[in-house]
Amino acid sequence: MKITFNSPVILSFSFLCVIVLLITNYLNIMQGWFTLQPFWGNSFKFYFSLFGHTLGHANIEHLIGNLSFVLLLGPVVEKKYGSKLLLIMLLTTALVTAIIHITFFDIGLLGASGIVFMLIILTSLVDIKNKEIPLTFILVSVIFIGKELLSVMDNDNISQTAHIIGGAVGGVFGFIFTNKSKLSKSNTNPLQGLK
Repeated sequence: MKITFNSPVILSFSFLCVIVLLITNYLNIMQGWFTLQPFWGNSFKFYFSLFGHTLGHANIEHLIGNLSFVLLLGPVVEKKYGSKLLLIMLLTTALVTAIIHITFFDIGLLGASGIVFMLIILTSLVDIKNKEIPLTFILVSVIFIGKELLSVMDNDNISQTAHIIGGAVGGVFGFIFTNKSKLSKSNTNPLQGLK
């Protein structure tokens, strides 16, 4: 028996989240790099935060809550779609969430919640086939996204919008890459053959 680095993108993302928490919360440096500010900027720090906000977390409880889902669901998604495509999905989710958040909201944003919801939806689509919609996808969408829609007006310091956007991006990716399973074992470009 040996320990394997079975899910490189998910494990790297998780380790980075832990390192960022240590740097920002315990060393009290670089907080602004991992928090998306609620306004458009024109600096390297701003552009970095469009993606880096997913690595930042308010506290250890916030981090553990998100990483519990990331480490549970992420390896399943990475095995199906491959590391390169999963990385593209993570970056796309971060960017789309950031752009929508800055455009419509006036509070900061940090955390991997959008990524978590992307993984939840993608996991429900793991066995999708052409011209079929899995009942699990419908139920997961109703339960998770529906709950966020009902809570969107709550004043609880939780960005339900980031959750909804992450889930929507996950759904789009899941349907775009239907029947592209085992891409990680293929020698071809995972985006090849798309129209």
